[in-house]
Amino acid sequence: MSNIVILVGSVRKNGNTARLAQSFAEGAAKNNNVEIVSVADYNVNPCIGCNSCFTREGNQCFQNDDMVQIYEKLRNADIVVIASPVYFYGISAQLKAIVDRLHTPMRNTFRIKKLGLLLVGAAELPNLFEPIIMQYQMVLDFFKLESIGTVLVREVKDIGDIESSPALKEAYELGTSI
Repeated sequence: MSNIVILVGSVRKNGNTARLAQSFAEGAAKNNNVEIVSVADYNVNPCIGCNSCFTREGNQCFQNDDMVQIYEKLRNADIVVIASPVYFYGISAQLKAIVDRLHTPMRNTFRIKKLGLLLVGAAELPNLFEPIIMQYQMVLDFFKLESIGTVLVREVKDIGDIESSPALKEAYELGTSI
């Protein structure tokens, strides 16, 4: 049994990305502990690249925000799943702020071994997800993580559009495979 943290990067509380993450979580919860973290519920400032976390006690960031709570969730995770809407070929700004704040040596104390990716985009472009997939692969390689898989959903724009997509079943099945 693994501890799975799903970081949902959408600000839409009941949007398509949240629904995709929920479907994955329902499947994964059959054999794992699963926590969905909606990043919109946390006030996380972007990293400013000062590197003070490399010299501060406990590698703590000088910024006093909700990232401390996210660090605690990630510290106990075996698997992290990133779920994001795609905005201009990247993950959401809220989620990107969290990813960038992992620039701390504190990440070396985490026990994360696997990573997954759930993406929802409104466009139908064939290369819609390529920039994010490239970054995902680089993170896997750099941290020597194993990919649990990806679910990539195109042509999903308005809230509820995903309900008619086979991606919900795909996400559920990906979750049950863990």
